[in-house]
Amino acid sequence: MQEFKFFNLIKVTFLGSGTSQGVPVVACPCDVCRSANIRDQRLRSSILIEVDHQVILIDAGPDFRYQMLRAGAMKLDAILITHAHRDHIAGLDDVRSFNFIYRKSMDIYASAESQKEIKLEFSYAFGEADYPGLPKYNLKTITDKPFDINGTRVIPLSVLHRSMEVYGFRIGDFAYITDTNYIPGSTLAQLDGVKYMVVSAVRKEPHVSHYNLEQAVNILQFINPEVGYITHLSHLMGFHNAVERMLPDGIHLAYDGLVINL
Repeated sequence: MQEFKFFNLIKVTFLGSGTSQGVPVVACPCDVCRSANIRDQRLRSSILIEVDHQVILIDAGPDFRYQMLRAGAMKLDAILITHAHRDHIAGLDDVRSFNFIYRKSMDIYASAESQKEIKLEFSYAFGEADYPGLPKYNLKTITDKPFDINGTRVIPLSVLHRSMEVYGFRIGDFAYITDTNYIPGSTLAQLDGVKYMVVSAVRKEPHVSHYNLEQAVNILQFINPEVGYITHLSHLMGFHNAVERMLPDGIHLAYDGLVINL
């Protein structure tokens, strides 16, 4: 059995819990998008992890700037990228403020394929001209092997988003997996003993490249963490409070601003 390093304290903040369009969806007149319940209002999915006196972000989507301001985040040591779809990388330009404050490039951990997309999307940051104010990235390649971020052990969790490889991450007792409709057996083995697990589901009906609600619940019940959370939710999932009442004990919908202290 694989051994994992366990930590005294991990704080996880959900900066966003929505799918690629967020909730409310622009111009959508549905009841969920009109809801006044703050838990029905979801920015694009991203979390902030505070561990070992450092701050690590998973994904920097289009809402990154506002999410960091809303959370009062004053420090960022590294960014983990699950995959290079725009709702997970489009905010990377806004690392510029951290570049300026700390006078160094931002460490960004991504697969080789995701790095290609980042270089294409932010080509101006990789040119020869050192134009003042450009974002500065220090790209570090993720493979299936565990790696350290300033002493913090990170376990990459390879899953499939239809045919696209996506990486989730495990740090100590916490695991985060988004944008998947298949978790292979080798990755399930890496989740052994996890106490807090987050997995995505976009809606109740089946989807070609994402788990639906039933599938997400089933995978959480199979892994059997102490607490499971479901994120990356679309307006088609329904009202937060109504879906929450449907879920088994120990499984919850994530929401923007949710904080977990492990």
